[in-house]
Amino acid sequence: MTDTANSSATEKTLILTLSCTNRPGIVHAVSGALLEVGADITESQQYDSPDTGSFFMRVQFTTSATAEATEEVLASVREKFDMNLTVNDSLRKTRTLIMCSKDGRTLNDLLFQQRAGTLPIEIPVIVSNHLDLQPMAFFYGIPFVHIPIKKNADGTDNKAAAEAQLMDLVNTYDVELVVLARYMQVLSDDLCSKLAGRAINIHHSFLPSFKGAKPYHQAHARGVKLIGATAHYVTGDLDEGPIIEQRVQRVTHGLTAKQFVVRGREVEGSTLCQAVQWHAEHRVLLDGHRTVVFS
Repeated sequence: MTDTANSSATEKTLILTLSCTNRPGIVHAVSGALLEVGADITESQQYDSPDTGSFFMRVQFTTSATAEATEEVLASVREKFDMNLTVNDSLRKTRTLIMCSKDGRTLNDLLFQQRAGTLPIEIPVIVSNHLDLQPMAFFYGIPFVHIPIKKNADGTDNKAAAEAQLMDLVNTYDVELVVLARYMQVLSDDLCSKLAGRAINIHHSFLPSFKGAKPYHQAHARGVKLIGATAHYVTGDLDEGPIIEQRVQRVTHGLTAKQFVVRGREVEGSTLCQAVQWHAEHRVLLDGHRTVVFS
């Protein structure tokens, strides 16, 4: 065991995630390095992508070494295989900024599960372009920042300034993840680029033929039998980012349009919460336009 591995006498659970071009010897090299820090592996998953030729791995283990010391031991392995590699303490919660508009159901699902301990996230601030959900933020004791998007008489708007204010909050609060909980504004390509891989959105993706306003009402009018939702990473291509989680629920002709909305919101909330949980547990790795999810 190395000297750096003895930097802490307290056993802790760490999570190693990595991705790189697949080649022989990766697992052996990683296992050997973890042996140096006295790691006791409790969970290990790996995937070799036949489409991109990339290798992905997530290892959860207990050790007396710190995350920083473990990364130091793995440095030579990272360099040899040109890896994207991180080591995180499982107890460290992901600092998450939530954005919302007027619909509070999904926001409440996130806040309730975070308070209940289901979601390993810390929410330092909530941002909205409306004031409707400010009371909910206050109920949970979380700072609420109102950043309205305003149209000017000449057709211009303050979107660029609003997004700059948002990024100031991201930096000020040391935010690692941004979650769009029914935030009804399209983010600019520039902001999407700045938040690449660390912004998650929810979309009623199982209603692909019903775009625009009131998709559930449109679905009800067409007599669909399945409604659902997709949680995905945000990209400049609207609602086409890498998918993290999808869920569906059956509906029947006997339900009203209002009941469609209620059922749809339930699916959206559970889908988004699951995606946020997996991201915060370091179970999601990007593979081009797709994701590898070690659920």
